[in-house]
Amino acid sequence: MAEPKTAKTDATVSDFLNAVEPEKKRAEARTLDAMFRRVTGEEPALWGPSIIGYGEYRTVYDSGREVHWMRTGFSPRKAKHSLYLMGGYCDDIAAKERDDALSRLGKYKTGKSCLYVNKLADVDLNVLEELVTNDWAAMKRIYPPE
Repeated sequence: MAEPKTAKTDATVSDFLNAVEPEKKRAEARTLDAMFRRVTGEEPALWGPSIIGYGEYRTVYDSGREVHWMRTGFSPRKAKHSLYLMGGYCDDIAAKERDDALSRLGKYKTGKSCLYVNKLADVDLNVLEELVTNDWAAMKRIYPPE
């Protein structure tokens, strides 16, 4: 079986956050870290060189491919923050909640299972926390903790 492109590492999240540039992006990353910690109750881990993940799960796709991945997380990229919110994309209940929250969020873009935010001032942080909370609950429902 091929190894995943992005895997959990031993690097520390605090060292990674301390190195985020520019300073404003670093401060926003710390705000997101605090939010994800509050919602998930999890200590984060670094996945690959730049993704901060909270919790983890394992599953096997119908194809037989095994997956070990974080339940939720984010990456403070140079252009925008990438938030990994998979629950709303693989659960009908979470999808409805996600769509409602997105209508109230502010300025953002979406990808397959990512939410992209240029800067936190562009969004309502209470709605963003609602999105993370709903996503966390969906991931626990879809992939119950072992």
